Amino acid sequence: MITKLTKDNFDTETKNGLKLVEFFADWCGFCKKQEPELEQMDKVWIGQVNIDDDAELAKKHGVNSFPTFLVFKNGKEVNRFSGLRSKEDLMNVLMKYI
Repeated sequence: MITKLTKDNFDTETKNGLKLVEFFADWCGFCKKQEPELEQMDKVWIGQVNIDDDAELAKKHGVNSFPTFLVFKNGKEVNRFSGLRSKEDLMNVLMKYI
């Protein structure tokens, strides 16, 4: 399940449970290639921040390359990484926090 995140709902959406958040840009080629991998993860909560719409949110979280993934557990960032990742790679990272 992919949820659009903005400055208005980011904190509320990431405060409980294990959350994977992708910061992306529409013009980013790697981000476009990442999308099919994310769509295969239909049982995982994924939030997406479009940095063209919410640049201040990217700045607040220190994101300056795309795609960048942040993993939150109960509202706290526990991991971050950048670059194109397979579904398997993303699932392996999340499994460390379950």
